[in-house]
Amino acid sequence: MLGKRICVGWNRLLLGLPLVILITHMLSVKELHQQTNLGDVHKEKPKKFDHLILGPAAGEGLPDRLQCQGIKALNKIHFGMSRNNSRSIDPVAFVTVFTIYNSTVESRPVDLVTVGNISYNKVKRSLAILNVFINFIQVNMPQSKVIILTDPASELPLQKDMVTIKPIQGEYSRDKLMLQRIRSYIAFLETRLEKLSQKQEQFTHFIFTDSDIAVIDDLGQIFIDYPNFDLALTFRNNKEQPLNSGFIAVRGTAEGIQRGKAFLQEVLKVYSSKFMKASRMLGDQLALAWVVRSNPNFNVRRFSRREAFLDKIGGASVLFLPCSSYNWTPPEGAGQFHGMPLDVKVVHFKGSRKRLMLESWNFFSSSSDLSDTLCLILKSGRTKYDF
Repeated sequence: MLGKRICVGWNRLLLGLPLVILITHMLSVKELHQQTNLGDVHKEKPKKFDHLILGPAAGEGLPDRLQCQGIKALNKIHFGMSRNNSRSIDPVAFVTVFTIYNSTVESRPVDLVTVGNISYNKVKRSLAILNVFINFIQVNMPQSKVIILTDPASELPLQKDMVTIKPIQGEYSRDKLMLQRIRSYIAFLETRLEKLSQKQEQFTHFIFTDSDIAVIDDLGQIFIDYPNFDLALTFRNNKEQPLNSGFIAVRGTAEGIQRGKAFLQEVLKVYSSKFMKASRMLGDQLALAWVVRSNPNFNVRRFSRREAFLDKIGGASVLFLPCSSYNWTPPEGAGQFHGMPLDVKVVHFKGSRKRLMLESWNFFSSSSDLSDTLCLILKSGRTKYDF
């Protein structure tokens, strides 16, 4: 009888053992999952610095790349001939879309960011970037106008010579801003066509850009060196996003403006029908690539070379310019990991590089040496900042 009871007890123990093992395993998996999630949280929130961090300069020893010792340039950037006014060029105007969010909300002390001797809240940060954008243009292309397309509800406290604020009706919410940007470009070009037909304004070429770029050479040379394009885009060796929408040039003739407008209308159509899920970011770049690749004769392998080229897209003659010269980005994008080319003309401070844009202007203002300023950008560009 005793032996039977012992046997029954062992049977119950054996039957319960798999359940204990299963519960232990589930608890271990849950703990591991929690630890993994904690790790992901840490990965998603990398530390951002409130001061510049100098690192090694990419491209050391490579020919035709900026070489730096500290923040002193050992060689110099090749500036175009037009910078020295050796050739006459047609007027060029820069056009950007800019609006203010939460302008009536007072920032908390934790929201304040200090660069140099100035502290900025969220609204003032955006305005500071816009001011530096204008400053670089006025130094390196002093005859060029800046046109700011904005929401009529925005009141921009901006008063500068050669700067025009042009309100355009539309949807300027954060989620729709990239879509609205294309619509604003199209509306602006339509207005320009009308004024040209009425001979109300002088002939002008246009360069549409993001407001977080620094123009460091005279871009009017593009319209001289490449006299047959209607529209210019910048490209990089990136399979999914080969075109960057932060730089679009349009020739100022009636034909150039008409064809540029038609091209952007096609991009808007594709954007609205295929890429609305990416309307907050990247949708415009995906739509640009779609329109270009839809041309059956287009050779996408040309994006892997650092050479400008012309192609016919729809009814427009499109000039493709390498990002490494006309849209150079620290630290990601064309050119960074091979250094800064000596023919760089535009630096794009996209992403978390806005502090670097302000710091570089402050440095340039005190040194007046553009090549040294580019060394500062090159050596600071791999770090994420708080601005």
